[in-house]
Amino acid sequence: MRLSRYFLPTLRETPAEAEIVSHRLMLRAGMIRQESAGIYAWMPLGLKVLRKIEQVVREEQNRSGAVELLMPTIQSADLWRESGRYNDYGKEMLRIQDRHERDMLFGPTNEEMITEIFRASVRSYRDLPMNLYHIQWKFRDEVRPRFGVMRSREFLMKDAYSFDLDKEGARVSYNKMFVAYLRTFKRLGLTAIPMKAESGPIGGDMSHEFIILAETGESEVFCDNKLLDLPTPEQDVDFDSDLSPIVDEWLSYYAATDEMHEAGRFESEVAEDRRVSARGIEVGHIFYFGTKYSEPMGAKVAGPDGSEKPVHMGSYGIGPTRLAAAIIEASHDENGIIWPASVAPFDIGLINLRVGDDKTDSTCKSLMAELEAAGIEVLLDDTDDRAGAKFANMDLIGLPIQVVVGPKGLAENTIEVKTRAGGDRQSIPLDGAASAIADMVRKAKGALAA
Repeated sequence: MRLSRYFLPTLRETPAEAEIVSHRLMLRAGMIRQESAGIYAWMPLGLKVLRKIEQVVREEQNRSGAVELLMPTIQSADLWRESGRYNDYGKEMLRIQDRHERDMLFGPTNEEMITEIFRASVRSYRDLPMNLYHIQWKFRDEVRPRFGVMRSREFLMKDAYSFDLDKEGARVSYNKMFVAYLRTFKRLGLTAIPMKAESGPIGGDMSHEFIILAETGESEVFCDNKLLDLPTPEQDVDFDSDLSPIVDEWLSYYAATDEMHEAGRFESEVAEDRRVSARGIEVGHIFYFGTKYSEPMGAKVAGPDGSEKPVHMGSYGIGPTRLAAAIIEASHDENGIIWPASVAPFDIGLINLRVGDDKTDSTCKSLMAELEAAGIEVLLDDTDDRAGAKFANMDLIGLPIQVVVGPKGLAENTIEVKTRAGGDRQSIPLDGAASAIADMVRKAKGALAA
């Protein structure tokens, strides 16, 4: 993609309303634009990041055995009355009426609807276990939306729902999502720590938040620093095997949000030099809530003995929109964003230092064609801006690798390659450069996927 033909409305100055790093950089990098309080348009660069996050989430859900569907955003209030949550949920729920004056709502979550879909379609324990998920826009009318897309009113959410015959089976499904979440966040370049947490309006008696440590986090968290170096399950992990040893190891170390923190236990179980007390950002939340919805809504299956039993359910959420901001909070410097290779909007930022010069133009054109033929996404800065402005812009938007083509290097038959993380620079021969750069990209992506 040529920058001269791309829509990238970057800002030089930091907007006054931006309170945290991710909000400032997302606005300055032209990723988002606020349309009203807590509601944002996703511009082309931001949308590319969002779609890549979404794809990583989808791939790990599919690997775990979950099956994708898509539920509507508008739901009938009658379903929520069945579960008893319609009047309990609060003002965060946007309640509306259609032209026939039927009570409807813009879904803040989908436990009721997925339960209705399940009860209409599944009758026997032989169809279990089952895990259904979708990736859908939701709306929650936050009292005080802030921090950009970190706490917005409209957001993209992956929510999965498991169905099992009993609590033992539900725990197996819970463990699958636990491991899938560890892998998802690793692939996104994040160190996410599972922490015991409250279930809130979702309900249930087993719940973990996945937290990344960041100074701008809204929650205070406490954990054993051994969790920061615990290895993530490998790519070839067998989701049909017993995953409890992996989960039990992660849960054997102290980790809790402030709501669940036990100071005495923390001090007795964790050596002083291993205690972490910090701020954290929630990037995922998983729940087991048993028959909280299946019982009142009649979601039952015939068991092995022929008697009908309400299914045991779990709910598992990840917010791709919030993740985009969380990744920036965890990966940036004073010059801008530093994207992990897995979600960067483009793999390569190709900078033409002398637009209009036959040699630099033809070299950039050739490199771009070779890289794109190899499946590498390239953003070519072919504008007339000064070199300093081009470098600053590339640093701001955070592409993992910058390739600089200029007359001085070409005179020696070389080009310069800069790694955004760390700022390392090297000159490489022009001959074979496309192949070498493509290998760099694949290696970076492979390291995160491992």
